[in-house]
Order: sequence, then structure tokens, then C-alpha cells
Amino acid sequence: MNMLYEKYKNLTIDGSWIGLELGEETPYFCTPIGAEIIGWDNGIHYCFIKGFGDMVFCVNPETCCDYNVYPIARNFFDFLGLILATGNTNTLQQIIWWDKKMFDDFVNSPEEREYRLRPEVNGVLNTIRKEMDAALIDTPFEYIKDLQSNFPYEKISFTNEYYDTLGIERPDGTEP
Repeated sequence: MNMLYEKYKNLTIDGSWIGLELGEETPYFCTPIGAEIIGWDNGIHYCFIKGFGDMVFCVNPETCCDYNVYPIARNFFDFLGLILATGNTNTLQQIIWWDKKMFDDFVNSPEEREYRLRPEVNGVLNTIRKEMDAALIDTPFEYIKDLQSNFPYEKISFTNEYYDTLGIERPDGTEP
């Protein structure tokens, strides 16, 4: 069990302001086998996956890239640092299909800057900074791109529902 995550769960904050709402929603067809869901941002959720240590993954059922599940932080501490750097998980989950210019344009857009200035968002971020002793990661785009570039995606295990939904042959050779 990730002790830092347990400490985060005990904070009295509304994680929905940063895209990390705690909840008991039902996993999706693309939620990996062995996933421990740690937060939600609408349909996208974040998890640890058994066998990958403390790495944090994004599960995106409507992905814009080749993967429904991809890593976004080496551990929960870094995940918090990435959220502090960008203001929310929404930015983090899109890096997989962005180039640097798209990232910069998004984080510097008036809408994003205005959102990060909201008192509710600042309150959550300040609590995380103070209570979790977290520090922002200065280069979130580069950090995530580096992590994703060398990741063995084929090692993530899925249920047969995943393969059936995507119309992909099941690895075990069984028929739907």
C-alpha cells in the first residue's frame, strides 16, 4: 500500500478541483487488471497497477493516442509535483499526444491561467504543498515524455473485455 497516497486520502480537500476526485466509480473496459484506482477526472482515472511499483498511470477510455493506459509519474510524490507544476491532472493526461508547443500553448492559455488562479484550486494546491511536503516538478512535459518513451506498454494486462471492445485478438487465443 502506498503510504503517501493514504496520507493524501486523509486530507480534507476537494480533489475535483485538480482532477483527482476520490470516488467509488466503476472501472472501465480499459482499466487494467490489478489496478488500484486513486482518483477520477470525469471518465479519466488514475491508478497504480500491481507489478509496476508506485508508478501512477492514466486510464483514458477515449484516448487520442495509441494507448488507453499510460504512465504519467514514477511515483505518487512525483505525481503530486506534476500536479503542482500544471495545476491539475487534465494537462498531464494530454501530454502523451502533445508536442512541446501544444503543451506550452495550453498551459499558457488565458483559460488555464485563469483556472489555476481560482481560490478553490489554489487552496487545494497549497494544502498539498504544505501537508504532503510536495514540490513542483520544473519540467513536467519533459518528465512525462521521458517516462513514456521507454515504457513497456505490452506488459500491462487487460481483461478480455478490453480486447473485445477494441476488436483486438485476445492474447490467450480464446474467442469472445
